[in-house]
Order: sequence, then C-alpha cells, then structure tokens
Amino acid sequence: MSTPTGSPAGRSRAVETPEAAPRQRRARGHLRVEALLESAAEVFARKGYEAATMTEIAAQAESAIGSLYQFFRTKEAVAAAVLGAQLEELWRRLDAVAERAPGLATAELATTLARLLVAFRAAHPSFERLIEAPGAPQEVVGDSRRRVRERVRHILERHAPGADRALVRTLAPVVQHVMKAAIQLNADLRGAERAAALRELEAMLAAHLETRLGVRSST
Repeated sequence: MSTPTGSPAGRSRAVETPEAAPRQRRARGHLRVEALLESAAEVFARKGYEAATMTEIAAQAESAIGSLYQFFRTKEAVAAAVLGAQLEELWRRLDAVAERAPGLATAELATTLARLLVAFRAAHPSFERLIEAPGAPQEVVGDSRRRVRERVRHILERHAPGADRALVRTLAPVVQHVMKAAIQLNADLRGAERAAALRELEAMLAAHLETRLGVRSST
C-alpha cells in the first residue's frame, strides 16, 4: 500500500528527493576532483611539471582520461588547481599563527615562523616544483609572495601591538626571507648538523625580533 502524500514519509520524499540527487552528484563530483588533484600533486612531485602528462595523472588516480578532461581541459589547469589548493592551506596555516600570536613569547613565535614553510613544503612536495616551474604564472608567484608578506606583517602586529607600524612593515619581508632561508638550510644539510643550524636560525630571528619589537614574554 502506498504512503499517503500527506503523511510524514510522503512529505519527506516529496521535499527531499528532487534536491537530494543534485546534492549527491555535486558531492561525488567534489570528491572526484579532490582525488584527481591529489594524484596530480603526486605526479608533479615525482616528475616535475614539464615531464608530467595528463595520462599519468589519470592513471595515478585510477581514472579514465576522459574523467580528468571532464574537470580540467589542460595540464596547466590541473597545475593551477593543485597550486591554488595548496596556497589556501598555506594561508590557513599563517592565519592560525596570527590567532596565537598575541599569547606567544617572541622566541616561540620565531621558532613557529622559521619552521612553518619547512613543514608546509614537506607536506606538499609538489609545491616547489609547481611554484618554481618555468611555466608557472608569474602573477600567481608574485601574489603568493605578497600575501605571505602581508600575513607575516599581520602576525607581527598582533604579537607586538604597540610596535611602530612602519618598523613592522620593514620587518615583514626580512622575516619572510628568514623563513625561506630555513627551507634552504633544511634542503642543504642533514641530521644533527641540520637541526643545529635551524636552531641557530631560530635563535637569530628571536633575538632580532626581541630587540626590534621589545616583546619577550607571553602576556
């Protein structure tokens, strides 16, 4: 016997069924795109941008090539989507430091900043190969550097709200380059030598920030 349209079950089906199918399709599509981008990131990390192919990306995802082309028309589009997702995570990491900055001792903030890009690149080995690829969009590269610098400035302002704003603007790119120096040290050295060098870099940054900002202890 069929359920009356006016019953709770009937009303539920009448209201939910037309909307549920599109939502389910969108959810499946979103998950598929995520899987394709994860596979693309693995291929880019392993082979680099130039050598990677759409066929290899589809194979890594265990997907038909047509499924990849359904979402991304070119390899450039895939790379842009991978890079965009990774940059969004980088902004989240920096914003999380900004939230904590007022309560951090300067030495702890220096350590956090010095290690942030090292940890981020370790989590995303394809990032360097994409951001520094010959064909990387220069507007994306330039914008990402600017946005890192702006977030570092915001972090310093929250950590030392009484500091001169012009000084903080000057310090932000300096701190940004110290963060990049940590990446280079991490790549160049190994084992105890690397750990010791990174500690020296962190101590150097902490001492400079303490001197310039006049903030040492957490509040």
